[in-house]
Amino acid sequence: PSPPHQAGHGGSSLLPAGLGRSWLWCPRAREIVSCRPKPCQGSLLQDSVRRYLQLPADQTVLILHAKVAQKSYGNEKRFFCPPPCVYLSGPGWKLKQEQIKARDLGEAGFRVCGYMGLDSMGSSLMETQKLSFEEQPDAKGFSCAKALYISDTDKRKHFRLVLKLFFSNGQEIGTFHSKLIKVISKPSQKKQSLKNTDLCISSGSKVSLFNRLRSQTVSTRYLSVEGGAFIASARQWAAFTLHLADERCSRSEFPLREGYIRYGSVVQLVCTATGVTLPPLIIRKVMKQYAMLDVDEPISQLHKCAFQLQGSDRMYLCLSTDKVIQFQASPCPKEANRELLNDGSCWTIISTETVEYTFSESLACIREPVSPVPLIAALQLTGGGDVAMLEVQGEYFHAHLKVWFGDVEAETMYRSPKSLVCVVPDVSAFGSDWRWLRYPITVPLLLIRDDGLIYSSSFTFTYTPEQSCIPGQQVLSDVPQDSDKLLDSIHQEFTRTNFHLFMQT
Repeated sequence: PSPPHQAGHGGSSLLPAGLGRSWLWCPRAREIVSCRPKPCQGSLLQDSVRRYLQLPADQTVLILHAKVAQKSYGNEKRFFCPPPCVYLSGPGWKLKQEQIKARDLGEAGFRVCGYMGLDSMGSSLMETQKLSFEEQPDAKGFSCAKALYISDTDKRKHFRLVLKLFFSNGQEIGTFHSKLIKVISKPSQKKQSLKNTDLCISSGSKVSLFNRLRSQTVSTRYLSVEGGAFIASARQWAAFTLHLADERCSRSEFPLREGYIRYGSVVQLVCTATGVTLPPLIIRKVMKQYAMLDVDEPISQLHKCAFQLQGSDRMYLCLSTDKVIQFQASPCPKEANRELLNDGSCWTIISTETVEYTFSESLACIREPVSPVPLIAALQLTGGGDVAMLEVQGEYFHAHLKVWFGDVEAETMYRSPKSLVCVVPDVSAFGSDWRWLRYPITVPLLLIRDDGLIYSSSFTFTYTPEQSCIPGQQVLSDVPQDSDKLLDSIHQEFTRTNFHLFMQT
C-alpha cells in the first residue's frame, strides 16, 4: 500500500472527511532524482539542515501597517496613522550578534538600523525615514516610522512601503516590502454600499483603533495590550482581529460568523499578538460626539465609532490618559436614538495588514543580502503516472531556491516569482520502513537558497500510511487508541485508492 500525502499549515490536525476540509486524489512519487551539485556538498548541507531542525535559530522581520493611507494636500502632511511598525524577533539575531563579536567588531557592529519609505522610483535616503531599534522587555527589537506620508503629487492609487535593514558595520541585511496600501483622499461620509467593498471591514479582518483628543495629532493614543491588560499607548499599537458574533446565541458561547461589519453589530476584539480578548461589544456610529443607536450601515475606513459593552447600561470602552476604562454615556433628552459620549469614548477604526519574513543565517556564511525573502501562501499537489508534484505558491521566488521536506531535498523547478514546482520525495527517503507504520509523519516545509540560507515556513507536509500489512508481519503501533480510531475512519472512507492527499482548504 502507498502512503498518501497531506499538505497544510503547521500544527493542523488530521481529520476525517466532512469536517471543513477537502480531499484530492493523485498518484505517488516512487523514485526521485537528486539535483545536488556534489555528493559531499549535499551531505554537509543535509547535516546543517538537521542541526537547524533540532535547534532553529530564525530571524524574523515583522511589518505592521494600515491598509489605507490618507493623501496629503499642499503643505499639509498627513502622517500615516497608525504609523508603520517593525519588530525583530527570533534567537537568530542573538546568534548573529555573537558571530559579529567573534570577528572583533564589538557590540557597535551588531546594532540593527534601517530606512523606510515609499516604493516610488528613484527615491533617495533623504525621502525616507531612518529607523533605530530599541530592545523591548520581551527581547524583540522595535521601531516605527512616524513621519511618513504620501503627497498630492503622487497620483498612484496603491503603493508599498520599502524597508531596508543594515547592521551598523555597514553590512546589508536585506530589503523587505509591505503589502499594498490603498490611497484615499479622506474618510467616506457616504453610506457604504456592499457592491463596492474596498473600504468596508469584514469579519475576521484585522483593525487598529486610535483616539485623538480635540483632534490634536500629539494627543493620539492607540489601543494596545501590555502585561495582559488593555492600555492606551502613545508609542505602540496592536492589531486586533474583529469578529462578528451571532447575536442569537448566549455570551458564553459567542460563535463567530462571516460577513461585513455593520453598525449595531455585536463584535469581539482579539489581540493578534497576545490573544487577549475584550468582552462582547456593540459597535456604534459616532456623529458629533453622539453614539447613534439606530444606524446599521456598513463600517468604512477611518470612521469614528464607539464600543458599547453588550448588556450594560450605556457603558462604553474609553481611554483615560494611558488606561482603558468604562464610561457611562448620557441619554439625549431630545432624541432617544442618541447617547452623549466623552472624547475618550470616540475611536477611529482602520484596517491593518501584517507581513512576516523569516530566515536563518546560522548555518551559512552569507555574503549577499537575505532578500528577496520568499513567502509561501498555498500548496497545490497534482500528479500523473508514478510522480507526485507539489506546487508551492507565494511571492518573491527565484531560481536559486530548493524545496526541502524536513532534511530531504526535493527536485525543484522554478516556474515564476509566484510559483515553484517540486517532486514529492518518496517516504523511504526519511530512512525508515514506513510500509508498516500506522500513524502519520509530518515534516516541515523549508526553502533553502544555494548558499545555505534557510527560509522556514508555517507549512508542513504529512505522509499518512495505509492501514494494511502482510500476514505475519508485526505492525508498529505506539500511538494512542484514539489515533487508531481516527485512521480507521479515514481508511474506511478511502479504501478504493492506494494514495490520497489531505489538503487544507
